[in-house]
Amino acid sequence: MILIAEYGHILIILACMFGFFVAWGLGANDVANAMATSVGSRALTIRQALMIAVVFEFAGAYLAGGEVTSTISKGMIDASMISPDLLVLGMLASMLATGIWLLLASLKGWPVSTTHTIVGAIVGFAAVGVGVDSVHWGKIGGIALSWVLSPALAGIIAFMLFRSVQMFILSADDPFAKAQKLVPFYMFYAGFFVSLLIMLKGLKHVGVDLEAWQSIAIAVLIATAVALFGKFLLTRVKPSSDEKASRFADVERVFAVLMIFSACAMAFAHGSNDVSNAVGPLAAIVGVVGSGKIAAQTAVPSWVLLLGAVGLVTGLVTLGYKVIATIGKKITELTPSRGFAAELAASSTVVMASAFGIPLSTTHALVGAILGVGMARGIGAIDLRVVGSIFATWIITLPAGATLSIIFFFMFKGMFAG
Repeated sequence: MILIAEYGHILIILACMFGFFVAWGLGANDVANAMATSVGSRALTIRQALMIAVVFEFAGAYLAGGEVTSTISKGMIDASMISPDLLVLGMLASMLATGIWLLLASLKGWPVSTTHTIVGAIVGFAAVGVGVDSVHWGKIGGIALSWVLSPALAGIIAFMLFRSVQMFILSADDPFAKAQKLVPFYMFYAGFFVSLLIMLKGLKHVGVDLEAWQSIAIAVLIATAVALFGKFLLTRVKPSSDEKASRFADVERVFAVLMIFSACAMAFAHGSNDVSNAVGPLAAIVGVVGSGKIAAQTAVPSWVLLLGAVGLVTGLVTLGYKVIATIGKKITELTPSRGFAAELAASSTVVMASAFGIPLSTTHALVGAILGVGMARGIGAIDLRVVGSIFATWIITLPAGATLSIIFFFMFKGMFAG
């Protein structure tokens, strides 16, 4: 308590700086999770993808990011075993460790898991700086289980989505006509899923509290509007007059329109889930410094979410392009139809996790979804060497975050606690 009383304002300033640093790293590294499939399938240019991401990543982070934020900042550490002073120093160390690892990974083009990094960092400082018993290993085990389940679930959804595309559209006598008829239903799915999350979880952060039936009704209306607008756009897509072109080329042009909607969904889902990695520890520090104690629940101020959202979009427009090639172009060959299935499956998985407050890895979800699409075409369609290298970076990330956090924790302890 002496530390907070004496250095409270300095600690808040450092927390804001480090929180923004982590959010910047999120945008720089994890932008690939939202935009890689769109760019890799050539449905969008990098500039178009970044413009979409700026809008929907910000909206997801600010409107629907609070549910996960309340999970990642609580439940991992036994509050009775750690003083408020040490918690603040530990969270500062965790944020700085995460920011530095994300910066290094982004410069190298490694698609690492930010969730892995921040959870590993928090567990690292708590286990070494406080005691092994201070970590709620059951809670950590549940989060770790989501890292396994998220790629599996996203892969299954992506497999089923692309198989439905293969069965109902690509195998039809007239794939182009069938695509124009059925794609609006996929648009409805994307519109309903994301708008329902906004209604149920996001609007409470701006003072709007709707009943479940009201949220569902509004989501249906929004999804219907999205589908109708998409149907209008599809009428502007005409069959190619080039007889040498593949019979599926026109279908892919239709799915390129759909990719715009799935890109928006993925960007929103990513922002809503991953902003917690930046502002969760920041919210915990703000709560402890403000009250002088570790509360059972910490309200997330709107300005904290805003700081995270701004940092996230800043990172994605400055360095986000580095990781896009790894996920979007090297795992398997993507077309708009394949990219759509992967992107919508990953966004569905992340949105569901965000709604239930589960901080899963967006990287895991998207890679799992891309693998699911690849498996729908056969194992030979996947570059297993690239997948192996991605898995290796995931393994390295957790101990890297823990090690850096431990170092910074003792550094801050020496600086402030003497």
